[in-house]
Amino acid sequence: MRVIFAGGGTGGHLYPAVAMAEELLKQMPDANVTFAGTEKGIEAREVPRLGYGLDTFKVRGFSRGRSLADMLGNAGVLSDFTGAVSKATSLIRKERPDVVVGTGGFVSAPLLLAAQMLGKKNLIQEQNAYPGMTTRLLSLFATEVHLSFPDSSRFLKRKKGIYVSGNPARSFSLTNCREARKGFGLDPGLPTLLVFGGSRGARSINNAVKRWLGELEGMTNVIWQTGSLDIEAIGNECVPSSNLWIGPYIDDMGSAYSAADLVLCRAGASTVAELTNLGKPAILVPYPYATGNHQFFNAEALSKDGAAVLIPDDEISGKEAKEQVYGLLKDSVSRGKMATACRQHGKPQAASELAGRIIQLGKS
Repeated sequence: MRVIFAGGGTGGHLYPAVAMAEELLKQMPDANVTFAGTEKGIEAREVPRLGYGLDTFKVRGFSRGRSLADMLGNAGVLSDFTGAVSKATSLIRKERPDVVVGTGGFVSAPLLLAAQMLGKKNLIQEQNAYPGMTTRLLSLFATEVHLSFPDSSRFLKRKKGIYVSGNPARSFSLTNCREARKGFGLDPGLPTLLVFGGSRGARSINNAVKRWLGELEGMTNVIWQTGSLDIEAIGNECVPSSNLWIGPYIDDMGSAYSAADLVLCRAGASTVAELTNLGKPAILVPYPYATGNHQFFNAEALSKDGAAVLIPDDEISGKEAKEQVYGLLKDSVSRGKMATACRQHGKPQAASELAGRIIQLGKS
């Protein structure tokens, strides 16, 4: 069986494809798996490092501005896309894949469209609660569409061949919380707040935590991934202690999640999948400039069921936000209810289920 995965640009689109590919090879070791993407996205580095073949296209996303420069730039985007579809068509005719899998985003669009035009079985996996443009348009002609959130189907025009399979995310095993806290050099007996905002960080969250730190110390531990942009400034102002771990990046997220009673973070699709699979209570602060405001919809999907708290980015430094964080750190009963509700959204078997569907499509 031959399968081509198309997706990348960002880790949020690439790593679900990698998770599905890895699980597919577990279930069918003799499958031939390759990837398609761009020369500039994260896939150009990560896919070869992981040992997979990569075919690249010149494709980029539309500018959402309305200036003359934006419109002229979008004309070039259309030209690139036409060329990418032509190259993708040639690739499919040459490789003759049994299934093409796209994980949304503009990077997956050329190969998905080419597969649909050539009558190839194709599956779309969408990570976000609000599906991106590629999913909304190409889902009409996909063989199957797999969503991460039940409510996402309301944004799609098709009503059949839709499955809620979850988002294939990194898998973590929780360990003893006291031992995990000791691993970060923290007081094992105190409740612990885990703060992160991605590899570059989230400045609004960092600024809020910096203001709260004096009051938090002694009441709770803080594991704080500042991101690469703010680590120098924060490191100059905040001193690590038995209540505070600071670093630009957390290598062992499994231990960090194990140590945490409450998480304060962005609402990217992969993060939300990790939280729900583990059942971790969280305060979600959506990145306000995400395409289509998709992080807001991700956070909303959890908050309306009591599985998380949603705080807008421009409110995280306010008094009410601080009180919500402090209140949850002190209230184990409320955290327990949130954890139960959060776990109900989890799909820890997403990669396995999706790999099974790909194999069934390939055999049909």
